[in-house]
Order: sequence, then C-alpha cells, then structure tokens
Amino acid sequence: MVRATPERSGALRASAKPKARGSMATSDVDSYARVLWWLLASSAGATTRARVLMAIRREPKNAQQLANELGVDYTTVRHHLRVLRQNHLIDSTGDHYGQVYSIAPELEARWTEFEAIVARHRPGRRGVR
Repeated sequence: MVRATPERSGALRASAKPKARGSMATSDVDSYARVLWWLLASSAGATTRARVLMAIRREPKNAQQLANELGVDYTTVRHHLRVLRQNHLIDSTGDHYGQVYSIAPELEARWTEFEAIVARHRPGRRGVR
C-alpha cells in the first residue's frame, strides 16, 4: 500500500494562478494540514475516516468495537485504521486483534483544525464533538 501524501494525492498543489481574495495560499498550509485535508476532505473514504476518528476520540476502541459502533464492515475499519496509523493520526496499544486505537497527540493538538475540515466538507453535519 502506498502511503497517502499530499504530493502523491495532488492535494493542495501550488498553481501559477493567483489566489482569490480570502483563500488560503498553499504556502500557508503545513504538511500535516495537507495530510488532514487529503484524508478527510478529498478521498473516497473521508467520511468513514472522520467517523472512526471521532469514535476513538470519545473512547479508545479496538477494530471490532469500531465496526460494531459505526455499522461498518470489520475489514473496512481495519483498512481505515491502517491508513490513519500510517499517516500518524492515531496510535495503537496492544497486539494484533487486541490493539486499541487512540488519537495521536499531534492530531489531538490540532483537533479544531480537524473539526473545521470535517464541517466544511460535510455540510449536512451540525459539527463534530
């Protein structure tokens, strides 16, 4: 599996065109923010990944608990956990099936940024708790 990176995904590439007034220039976005945008706003599994992150922020869980809580197939949950872990958004404790997942300190420190991305790209949502 190829690790998701802004360079590979094409997320927020610099362009030769001037930015519209009030928009964020690519140089204003650090690499962690680019990964957040790519994983939570511009990829097919963005909604599921956001739901997984919100669930484990409320309480650390293993993959089976997440699958049951979210009503998502276990293998799908495992895939998203792998992507989130490879991109340093979550940490895990324990071995194999007993692994319990929690939010990585880097994401916890930037949780309001996470909320803003999710709110912006999920217009039907009332906000993230």
